Amino acid sequence: MVDATGKLLATDTIYPHQPRNDWQGSLASLAKLVLQHGVELIAIGNGTASRETDKLAADLIKAIASREPERNILKIVVSEAGASVYSASELAAKEFPSLDVSLRGAVSIARRLQDPLAELVKIDPKAIGVGQYQHDVNPYDLARTLEATVEDCVNAVGVDVNTASSALLARVSGLNATLAKNIVEYRDAHGPFPNRAKLREVPRLGDKTFEQAAGFLRIASEAPGANPLDRSSVHPEAYPVVERILARIGKGIREVMGRGEMLKGLSASDFTDGKFGAPTVRDILAELEKPGRDPRPEFKTAAFAEGIESLADLRPGMMLEGVVTNVAAFGAFVDIGVHQDGLVHVSALADRFVKDPHEVVKAGMVVKVRVLEVDIKRQRVALSMRKNDEGRDAQPRASSGAGGGGRRDDFRGKPRADPQPTGAMALALAKLKR
Repeated sequence: MVDATGKLLATDTIYPHQPRNDWQGSLASLAKLVLQHGVELIAIGNGTASRETDKLAADLIKAIASREPERNILKIVVSEAGASVYSASELAAKEFPSLDVSLRGAVSIARRLQDPLAELVKIDPKAIGVGQYQHDVNPYDLARTLEATVEDCVNAVGVDVNTASSALLARVSGLNATLAKNIVEYRDAHGPFPNRAKLREVPRLGDKTFEQAAGFLRIASEAPGANPLDRSSVHPEAYPVVERILARIGKGIREVMGRGEMLKGLSASDFTDGKFGAPTVRDILAELEKPGRDPRPEFKTAAFAEGIESLADLRPGMMLEGVVTNVAAFGAFVDIGVHQDGLVHVSALADRFVKDPHEVVKAGMVVKVRVLEVDIKRQRVALSMRKNDEGRDAQPRASSGAGGGGRRDDFRGKPRADPQPTGAMALALAKLKR
């Protein structure tokens, strides 16, 4: 159990599945925690027994709703990529020295539902699922590029300095591990930062560091006298520009933020000076129009079909919703909630020719797929995203490579006994013959 800031409140271990099958006891334990702590969200890792645990959560929500109809609890399946790596890391040991490794992983899964970025920065990017080709890249170049990408993401989103961990703060431009630790220790000793200016009192955080980092640090304070600009991406050095804008329209900052109609007709060139040019002023106007905007897309999760929990439940022709877990040169792997990712071959990604699967899909994307073939013996599932596969049993190369994980060689398949192509390949050859 974690609170709104990710602080650990309580832990418990339940045994709803094999070998104990203590379903009712697990429901009772969960209900006690839910009612005690006012739970609003339930995060379920997408690993082993996730579908069974999802059903357990559904039964829990149903039981509580029958007693307290006004209580609205949601359950969401969360990617647990890298959770085990984090739970056994030195950072996790420092955060939770007395907590069992498995419970550390549970805390990570709960927190990444609240803010994925804040939790994922604690994990070596290579452990999150870079893909099978990471071993073909120079290790130094890979590490440097991944680190730069993580830093870009953190700075694009911004960091709430009053809730961020030292691991997240260390990724902010201008800060390092020592300064991040100093910020957290100062916050713990003196309470939340009321404004950005207070950051200057943090040991070893000088003027140059403040200049580099302040624009990426947010202070979401509701205290009387708090400056709303502190929760925006406007840098403190640019506050005088905002004051000139407010003086022009004759309004206060709280009246203007989030109300774009008040900024209509203003020209950026009217507020430039020797320090701030037109591009910077345009950015300030955009931020005033939509303060604190988050560049990340809306959070979406796949709605796995009820009753589809294993390969044996799948049938060719089924339409299912799933989440793309990995993208390779030969296609994309999709989690459809049956413990084994299915493969959408590159030839089945769209109704047109696709040269690079990355043009069509990316990891984390929610997609609709059709089941083409199920091979229970080899634990493989062939899927299609083509709309013209409806009512068609045949499929081209996808059947030779349906499965999750493994090396690329595993998906090349063997020549068919009957070399005659079917499906889209047959149509293409027929056109050539004509």
